[in-house]
Amino acid sequence: MESIHEILNEITSSKEGDVLATIIHVEGSAYRKEGTSMLFKGNGKEVGLLSAGCLETDLAYRVQETRVWKTPQTVTYDMSAEDDLTWGNGAGCNGIITVLLEPIDDSLFELLTKLKKFLLNGTSVSMMKILFDHNKKVETLFLVNENTFFGNCNERILDHLKSVLNELHDTHYKSGLRAIESLTTKVYLHTFHPKPRLIVFGAGKDAIPLVKLASIAGFFVTITDWRADLCSREYFPDADQIFVGFPSEIIPRLQLTTSDSAIIITHQFQKDKEILNHLLNINLKYLGVLGGKKRIQRLMDGKKVDSEINSPAGLQIGAEGPEEIAISIIAELIQRQRIKKESKHE
Repeated sequence: MESIHEILNEITSSKEGDVLATIIHVEGSAYRKEGTSMLFKGNGKEVGLLSAGCLETDLAYRVQETRVWKTPQTVTYDMSAEDDLTWGNGAGCNGIITVLLEPIDDSLFELLTKLKKFLLNGTSVSMMKILFDHNKKVETLFLVNENTFFGNCNERILDHLKSVLNELHDTHYKSGLRAIESLTTKVYLHTFHPKPRLIVFGAGKDAIPLVKLASIAGFFVTITDWRADLCSREYFPDADQIFVGFPSEIIPRLQLTTSDSAIIITHQFQKDKEILNHLLNINLKYLGVLGGKKRIQRLMDGKKVDSEINSPAGLQIGAEGPEEIAISIIAELIQRQRIKKESKHE
C-alpha cells in the first residue's frame, strides 16, 4: 500500500531538514510506480522505498543538495542498460525513472498536514503539482471535492488551475506527468487514498498474526470481539481500533462501505452466522470467512452461497497454521485492492 501514511506520521516540523522524494514518471518497468514517495529526514532516517536499493544511495547525495539549495529538483535514472557504466548495473528494472525532490518548508508542511487530516477522516484527495523553471519551482493544488481546494498556487491562475484539476479528477486519470495544453509547463498528477479498512471479527490466537501482517501491509485494522479478555491491546498492539462488544452492537457503529474488507474468524458457529447475516446486506470490497464450503453452506442454512463470500478465506497456497493462513489472506486482500484499482484506470 501507499507509504504516504507512514511518511505523513513522520513529518512533524518544517525545521528538521526533511526532503520528500516522489516518483513522478516511469518509462518501461520499475520496482515502484508513479506516486510512490520516500522521506529523507534531517536526522538521517529514511521512510519508504523508491527502488530495491538501486537509487537510494545516490538520492541521499541529491537530498543534501536539495537541503542546501532549498529548492526542488528532479533527477532521472536510466535503469534500462545492463552494463556497469550506467544506472542499469544489471538491476533488471528496464525503466527510466524520474524523481522529484522537495524540501519540506513551511508551505509544504502546512499542505501535508492538511492532507493527513483528510486522509485520516477517510477522504481521498487529488493533487496537481505544477512544475516551473526546469522543475526548480513547484506549486501544488489539492482537490477534496469540487468545492474544496487547498494549495500554494499563484492567485492569478488559481481559478484556471482549479478548473483543470476538477476536469482531470472526473476522468480517473493515471498518476504521473502530463502536458496540459492550456498551461505552458507539465504537471504531475496523483490521487491519495485513505488506508483501506480491514475489520477482523474474532480475537482468537490466529487473529494475532493476521492483524500484525495487515497493519504492515498498510491496512487500517479494526479488531472486534465480545470477549474482553481476548480483544485487548495486549494481544493486538498493531490494531488501529479495538471494539469490544457483540456483533449487533458493533456492526452499526462501523459504518461499513464498499471500500472496506472484513474477515470472520471467531471460530464460534452461531457468532459467525450472526455476523455473516449482518454483513450480507452490505456491499463490501472483500468478505472472507474461515472454513470450507460445507461450513459456509451450514452458515447460510443451505441457501445458495453468494459468490462475493470468499471461503475459505485466502489464496489457495496450501497454507497451514495461523501465520501461513494470515499470509494467504493478506495476499488475497492485496490482490483484491490491486485488481479493482487497476481496472478503474484502464
